[in-house]
Amino acid sequence: MQSEKNFKRIVVKIGSSLFYDAGNALDPEILAGLCDQIKDLVKEGRQVVVVSSGAIALGMNILGLKDRPKGLAQLQAAASLGQNELMNSYCRFLGKGWFAAQILLTWDDFDDRQRYKNAKQTLLALLEQKKYQIQGIVPIINENDTVSTDEIKFGDNDQLSARVAALIGADLLVMLSDVDGLMDADKKVIHVIDSINSRIKELAAPSNRKTSVGGMITKIDAAKIAVDSGIPCVIANGKRRDIIFLVTKEPQKYGTLFIPKKGLRERKRWIAFGTRPKGKVIVDDGAKRALLNNKSLLSVGVIGVEGVFASGDTVCVSDTNKTEIARGKIAVSNKTLEKVKGARYDKEIIHRDNIVIL
Repeated sequence: MQSEKNFKRIVVKIGSSLFYDAGNALDPEILAGLCDQIKDLVKEGRQVVVVSSGAIALGMNILGLKDRPKGLAQLQAAASLGQNELMNSYCRFLGKGWFAAQILLTWDDFDDRQRYKNAKQTLLALLEQKKYQIQGIVPIINENDTVSTDEIKFGDNDQLSARVAALIGADLLVMLSDVDGLMDADKKVIHVIDSINSRIKELAAPSNRKTSVGGMITKIDAAKIAVDSGIPCVIANGKRRDIIFLVTKEPQKYGTLFIPKKGLRERKRWIAFGTRPKGKVIVDDGAKRALLNNKSLLSVGVIGVEGVFASGDTVCVSDTNKTEIARGKIAVSNKTLEKVKGARYDKEIIHRDNIVIL
């Protein structure tokens, strides 16, 4: 585990539950406190990126809606109103001399390699504070809800925050909500988790909040993306005073800390967590053993094909139990693979340099 001094680049995810007080109005005290902590971290020389929910919730507030709209057009209308309100709130609470840089992303910005690189370079340029003759910049990222459809939506900002952390090679991901962390069966916080397994997932429960789509299960899924990318992740209560400072000093004490695995190289992080799988390839036990031993996937070991994909697309690789074991950039289309599966073919289906073992 890295020490506090090594947490130079930090992604902070702020949940929509932190924007409202008991009267369902914007809670200035919470947001002002979080912004003060972020500013102090930047003054220390840290690099902080915020992934913020709240646009749809703030839009709902403007429109006088108590329940989250079910129709796409109504959701996008709320987002278009709320996004402006969200950025104005950050600008107000960051204060004079500080600037919030708005970045709106969809799956397409991750799935396309060039757009992925462009997003990364934009964020890194914003984080180079010393180059600019202003006091400070805080990138504020949100999903582009105004134009997103089901095909290009992340679904929740927990996953977006983990993918952003992987995108910029963050040293720490902090997911802030209105809970103290993951609770055990006795309702006590589990402070350290070194493996995300079925038992951990069973402890998570879906959210029933009317203004958000996230919950503990989405945070667990996001934490897995982070730790598989080599990034420690903490789920903590954003309403606790100085929580961001506390987490950067003792991440194992103030929330639930997920211990990272060995990190992936940048391109393999993109294959594993920056691209959206277009289909699935099911392999036999022999092919599975070969993949786990850093071998390429050959057609003779393929026993099933699902989905529609082309050469160069990302696909999931699953074993005979339908458990995903890898992701990779495939060299053939689904139509070609259907013809050659189980037989010999003149090239690798997925080269080992294009496979990430999960």
